[in-house]
Amino acid sequence: MARAGVWLVVSIALVAGCGEGASRDPDGPYAPGVARGGEAVDSKLVGHRLVAAGEFELAIDAFSRAALDEGMSADVLAGLGTANLGLGRLHTAERLLRQAIEKDEFSPEVWNNLGVVLLEKGENGEAEQVFKKAYALDNGQSDSIRDNLRLVLAKSENSLYTEELEQDYKLVRRGSSDYLIRSIPG
Repeated sequence: MARAGVWLVVSIALVAGCGEGASRDPDGPYAPGVARGGEAVDSKLVGHRLVAAGEFELAIDAFSRAALDEGMSADVLAGLGTANLGLGRLHTAERLLRQAIEKDEFSPEVWNNLGVVLLEKGENGEAEQVFKKAYALDNGQSDSIRDNLRLVLAKSENSLYTEELEQDYKLVRRGSSDYLIRSIPG
């Protein structure tokens, strides 16, 4: 009987620890619950932050939620294209970025990202034209667009590559939707 009493006391102590008071501790290790009266954060903003954090799959989910809210706008298409670029899905990224350009042809960041996709695909001639367009739209303000244009111009001047002379490149994110191509020292 004493053993049953001990188990009863231990059970009550454990159940008491599961109450609402433990989850309301702001310094506790557990995340807070859902704020019922709070406002939702803009899905595009969440998507851009996830891209910046390298969480491309989650960014695609966030941009998809944004598409449900506002339709397939140029911003949503550009975000989806950028996330797919980060995942290495070059054909999908190219298609989405071209659709974004059809809706808003005056965004230098989208043109720049399309140029990165084309350069990654080995379409240097078209990439050069796209980077020139991005540079013109940006009025030369962005260092990353200028650097990408310089890289593709240098690559087109040095078109007599052999297998030994080719360099590897790395995609570097700068800003919320801007990429820079850097050569990896060999």
